[in-house]
Amino acid sequence: MAQKVRDYGKLARDIKDAVGESNIVSAAHCATRLRLVLKESPSAEVTKQISSMPAVIQVVEKGGQYQIVIGTHAKDVYNELSQLLNLDESAQPEVKQSLANRVIATMSAVFAPFVYVLAAAGLVQGALIIITHFAPAFAQTGTYEVLSFISWTPFTFLPVLIAVTASKHFKCNTFIAMWCCLALVNSDWGAIAARIADGEAVKFLIFNMAQTTYTSTVLPPLFLVLILSYLEHFLEKRVPDVIKALVVPFICAVVMVPATILIIGPVSDGLANAIAFGYNTLVNTVPVLAAMIVGGIWQVFVIFGVHWGVTPMVLANFSNNGCDTFQAFQTCAVVAQAAACLGVFIKTKKSDIKNVAFSAGLTGIFGITEPAIYGVTLRLKKPFIAGCIGGAVGAVIISFFNTVYYVYAGLPGLLTTVNAIGENPTSFTGMMIGVAATIVITVVLVQIIGCDEKEPETVPAAGGNSSEPAAVSSAPAAGAAPAGNADIFCPLNGELKPLTEVNDPTFSGEILGKGVAVIPSEGKLYAPFDGEVSMVFETKHAIGLVKDDVEMLIHIGLETVSLEGKYFDAKVQAGDKVKKGDLLIEFDLEAIAKEGFDTITPVIVSNADDFADIAADRTSGKATVGAHLLTVKR
Repeated sequence: MAQKVRDYGKLARDIKDAVGESNIVSAAHCATRLRLVLKESPSAEVTKQISSMPAVIQVVEKGGQYQIVIGTHAKDVYNELSQLLNLDESAQPEVKQSLANRVIATMSAVFAPFVYVLAAAGLVQGALIIITHFAPAFAQTGTYEVLSFISWTPFTFLPVLIAVTASKHFKCNTFIAMWCCLALVNSDWGAIAARIADGEAVKFLIFNMAQTTYTSTVLPPLFLVLILSYLEHFLEKRVPDVIKALVVPFICAVVMVPATILIIGPVSDGLANAIAFGYNTLVNTVPVLAAMIVGGIWQVFVIFGVHWGVTPMVLANFSNNGCDTFQAFQTCAVVAQAAACLGVFIKTKKSDIKNVAFSAGLTGIFGITEPAIYGVTLRLKKPFIAGCIGGAVGAVIISFFNTVYYVYAGLPGLLTTVNAIGENPTSFTGMMIGVAATIVITVVLVQIIGCDEKEPETVPAAGGNSSEPAAVSSAPAAGAAPAGNADIFCPLNGELKPLTEVNDPTFSGEILGKGVAVIPSEGKLYAPFDGEVSMVFETKHAIGLVKDDVEMLIHIGLETVSLEGKYFDAKVQAGDKVKKGDLLIEFDLEAIAKEGFDTITPVIVSNADDFADIAADRTSGKATVGAHLLTVKR
């Protein structure tokens, strides 16, 4: 195999020069290939030249594209080429999404990267609440003052955090976005807004400015960066290169900050307040119904990934009212899923499920329910339903005590229940009673209705009929390799095939690595070992995994990159730690086949040349999730 890429920039320049910059119509990439659309096909000599470049494995002309096979470093080379050609990732075909899906994706992309910072800040505030409750004099100390302003800093400068993540999502200059959002939280603007609030008319040019302030706000900086991205791209195309570096940020700042203060801020802030008003009206008129909805079905929103959409409303409640009921109800929903794991731990006789339920339940205590949902409760079905019922009942109970959160919780859970301590003396009492009821009801329900356990207790042997992955077990599987080697287990159910039968020369010729292929019988891909996700391609049709020195690539179907993410749903992202049997990607197998795509899935060790051998247990017969598949011999 060709040598690994070291200088991605040089390779990108060499490719550009070889095919001709003016000949490149567009560029994209998939998990292993740089895909160019060219005006004219290069000569055989040029193709041979590119094929011999360091790290280039093969050149293929297919589907109207000039495909340069590079391996898992294809994205790195694309990134360098996009800069040389003034391209960005928007030049790639984008997945067509509905407006609702785009909003959900934006909220997730913006808030997910820093939610743990907000959660940690909330824990600091919670600790201060507990300390001052038992030692009121502590609030008068310098230590309290320092810890207090530390805890409030992420919320005060929340627009700046949003500027960083939103600029990456909307693909504009991060530093310009930060400048604009820093201006919004500048104390000088706060002083001007205070004068306006006192009745003074302050104008920008001929326009009266509103008194809106922007610390702790969400929608104003979000819409600012969105519109900034269009303005910046407009200017980048029209401002002469000799003055672009100075003129573009100058125009962006002097246009966007006043535009936000005059129009974007008041309108978007009003939108968040209107949504909060609608929710609060429901809470004030029919609190039991509001509690039942949030406590009962919140985790369903988590499953579909729409849970970030409530963040602007919740922060608007804290900003305007100093408290929020939504996160109080939400806590019961979160605790319920952790309690469901406890119920499964008590109920099941299977040691492997006990282990998974115990670890997922511990994670749920910290407000992170995805491991509990995907690893235990939803997977076993009945415990998830029990959790929804328990969460609804607990939330209804706390509604009778007028329980609210006085401090924002980035990840509501058992540890954040102290956020209910505040002005209302019954708030925390109600929180504790509601949470206790949630735990007891959920655990008891699981004991009554059971776990719906249909999975084998041990890893099935090849040729078994399990349609679900075996839970992670510490016991070695039958046929496991001796010490010093690495074991890879089957990630798909279906039919095994040798790589030579894959209708793609880069796979069938073992150019990208050694392994086997699977024709899937169901649309679920599971982790083949305990390791880490190294890459999830944007269109979610391929994933890279690493375990110690073993690098794996699993490519679902052939040429499925052209589906642009349609029919694929990734459950993990790069950097995630995974356990053998964890669900990685779901895909609509029938729909992909109906579109005419070959669904055969290569499962390969991409750095096979680093090892003595990659030995497959079998290359034909039935493929069963969890069965031993490959031995990597060191």
